This record gives sequence, C-alpha cells and structure tokens, in this order.
Amino acid sequence: MKLQRKNRLRATALGALAVSGALVLTACGSDDNSGSTGGNGGKTSAASNIKCDDAKGQLLASGSSAQKNAMDLWVKNYMAGCSGVEVNYKSSSSGEGIIAFNQGTVGFAGSDSALKPEEVAESKKMCKGGQGINLPMVGGPIAIGYHLEGVDNLTLDAPTLAKIFDTKIKKWNDPAIAKLNSGVKLPDKDIQAFHRSEDSGTTQNLGKYLGAAAPNDWKYEAEKKWPAPQGQAASGSSGVAAQVKQVDGAIGYFELSYATSQSISTVDIDTGGAAPVEATSENASKAIAAAKIKGTGKDLALELDYTTKAEGAYPIVLVTYEVVCDKGNKAETLSTVKSFLNYTAGDEGQKLLTEAGYAPIPAEINAKVRETIASLS
Repeated sequence: MKLQRKNRLRATALGALAVSGALVLTACGSDDNSGSTGGNGGKTSAASNIKCDDAKGQLLASGSSAQKNAMDLWVKNYMAGCSGVEVNYKSSSSGEGIIAFNQGTVGFAGSDSALKPEEVAESKKMCKGGQGINLPMVGGPIAIGYHLEGVDNLTLDAPTLAKIFDTKIKKWNDPAIAKLNSGVKLPDKDIQAFHRSEDSGTTQNLGKYLGAAAPNDWKYEAEKKWPAPQGQAASGSSGVAAQVKQVDGAIGYFELSYATSQSISTVDIDTGGAAPVEATSENASKAIAAAKIKGTGKDLALELDYTTKAEGAYPIVLVTYEVVCDKGNKAETLSTVKSFLNYTAGDEGQKLLTEAGYAPIPAEINAKVRETIASLS
C-alpha cells in the first residue's frame, strides 16, 4: 500500500514534468515549422492547434498561486504557438490579483474565489459599461499535505482537520487521529500546522469545506485571510508546500500539483462514505461535476458541495476563475485575452490539467465558459 501510493505520486509528478518537457520542445522547435503564421489574421499556428486570431503584444495577468502550475504550462504552450505574443502571469494571491484587475493594471486576474459584491462594484469603474465576471477555468483538489517520518498513509476527517488547523489537537498521536488510523503507529510528536500568510482563495475554499463539513468545530467565517489565531504562516502555496516538505511533523494545504511535484504525502479524507477518498484529479472531478452555476448573466461563479459523501468524490476542492470584464475590456489587450482564454478553455488546454494534477471544468459548464469568452467586448 505504501509503495503503491509513492508510485502513484511519482507517476503523476513525472507526467506533469513530461508535459512540461514536451512544451519546451515545442517552443524550441516552433521556428522550424514552415507555414506558422504566428498571431496574425486569425490563422492557426502549425506548431499547435491554438487559434491566435489577432493576438499581439504583451498581456499582463496576475493572481491565484493555486493555478500557477497550470498557467505556466498554458503560457509556455500558447507563446510557442503564437509568435510575437508575450503572456506574463504573476503568481501572487487571489486578493492581489483582484486588486490589480480593479486598478486596471492587468488584462485578467486569477482568483480561487468568486468576486464579492463590493469587488464587482469596484470593477465597474474599470470595466467601462460593464463589470467583472468569473470564468471557471481550473478545478482541482486542495491537498492536505503532511510530513511525518514513518507514516506513509494517513486518514483524517473534517472535524479532526478543523481541530488540527485550529491548534486544538496538538499531537500526532492524539486519540482522534488514532481512531481514524487503526494499525498505524503514530509518533508522540508536535503538530506543526502551516497556513497561508496572505489573502488566499485556497484558504477561503478550505474554510468553506471545514465550515460546511465540521460546523461544530470550525466556527470561523470563510474568508481569504487565515482566521484562526495560531499556527505558522508561509507565503503562497509554494511556501506552505516547502515548509511541509522540510519540517517533520508538519501539515498544510495546497493544490495537488505542489504535492505531486515534490513527492509530499497527502491525507485521505473520511467523508462518511464507504471508504476514505484520496486527493486525485479524478476524485476531485467527481465532486466538481455536481457544482451548480450561481452567477447571473454572464457571470459563471459556481456553488460547490463540500459535504458530499458520493463514492470516490474528494470533497476539498476549489475552482479557480479568470476574472475579466464582460464589457469594457481594454481595446489593446482584448483580442489577446480572448485568444488566450479560448485556448485555456479549449480541449487542448483543459486536457493538460489532468496531466498536471488539476481537474478539467465539467463539459456542460465549460461550454458556457467558451460562449462567454466569445462575447467579451
């Protein structure tokens, strides 16, 4: 069992690296493809199936670090297919991305949480005649990563996780953890719980899960700022993952791609269903497939079911949005925004997600995303 799990992690990580390597080769070889037209005239580059349309110049974007690994692959592939176009995505946090979007300094923002009403109101100042809308683009599990020498398999449930992150459970051999892990030798070691230091949609989505699935043990509002008074902070998903990787006794939360790329062990979640559920792209897809659109008009914000007990459905999921103006996008970047997002929402872009540890957006919802992108003005 331990060996199988390690092999699964290794295989997924190698898969993501293989995709990345293939994209590098595509970029290096694109100049040799005769017939490539780059980003002009709506033609498709011979280097790939990307439709560049009138994309040109530089496109700046920023926000969610949850989608960084997906965005890195997308940007590399897109720029290989559309010569003369530069896409620069700054991975920071959802909060910083939305601020940059509403200040008009980026063409789009990445956010792990849908815009709040006050953020939509603020966006109307920048989106002339329109407003900011949410386009679901990246799905995936929020992995609970841990580092505990001698323990390769660990199961936790929502109440136990809530008490761990609220520092109410302080030792790894606590009876509540032991009860969920019969036969596992748990050490008498302090738990080092890490959380994000900056405003984070990943934090907010974890909070939504804990609030819904463990309401008696997690009394905090689901906000982007970490709400509990204790624990240890690190910057970005990469920072939390790095701490968990280094510190024996550590536990933290981040997107699955950070766990697979660094071979960090992840917690299986006891949902009350038939068996604990592993954090995988496939299992996250089963949970995301039940999502419903709660946005109105062109806004496609989703409502997720964090309390699902469906067989094989991993409940701690997030959907990362690209935030754009429905109307009033900047004329100089509109064509590039539409071309790039058409690629990321297209079959080729979505296919990369599974290989990189994410989950594609369900087909029915994704069809509406594509329609909305085509209508941006």
